[in-house]
Amino acid sequence: LISSATKSLRMETEILEKKLQDAQMKLAEKDGDREKEIQSLKRLISELEFQLTMEKSNNESFLDKLRKEIKHKSDELEKLTQEKTQLIHSLSQVQEENSLLQDTVRRECEERFELTAALGRAREQVLELNQ
Repeated sequence: LISSATKSLRMETEILEKKLQDAQMKLAEKDGDREKEIQSLKRLISELEFQLTMEKSNNESFLDKLRKEIKHKSDELEKLTQEKTQLIHSLSQVQEENSLLQDTVRRECEERFELTAALGRAREQVLELNQ
């Protein structure tokens, strides 16, 4: 009876040990799979961090170019505004000068008309004296 019980317990112990080994093997496989997944995720994270760094660098470079272009355009606009102001000032001076010249021409025409009239009267007087 004891021998049979011992034998039964040994068989049960062997079965349990085999189940334990199987469970340990499955656990080891799951640990291996989990470790592979962890490594894969770490690689993915590294790749995404690298892409993010590259995108940041590209964006900063693009922003720098835009800032330089805006500065250049702003400088051009300021220069053109100054030129416009100078041109308006020059135009004003030219218009003033033109107005002065027109007045001068008008006065000279009036004087010429008066001189022509005086010359006409003088001719008439000379003709009267000669007759």
